[in-house]
Amino acid sequence: MALGIYFMHGGFTPEKYKEAIKQLDVAGEGSPKGRSNHFALESNGEIQVFDVWDSQEDFDAFGKTLVPILTDLGVELGAPMVASVYNVITG
Repeated sequence: MALGIYFMHGGFTPEKYKEAIKQLDVAGEGSPKGRSNHFALESNGEIQVFDVWDSQEDFDAFGKTLVPILTDLGVELGAPMVASVYNVITG
């Protein structure tokens, strides 16, 4: 069953988000295995992220690359909200 994972990290500005995406691309993780959807949401000058992953294992493997990048950018990491995807409606 797919997982929806929602992040609200402190200080994750649009500029830091753009830099994180660049660094993930360089690391070969721009489109990681197991992630089917990625949404970056902006509110009050900070980016929130909602992703859909095939499994916790795929997400954890991606985190090994993502977490050091965000930490180096000075993003205040918060615990993600994780839930099973119950339904998807496109359109």
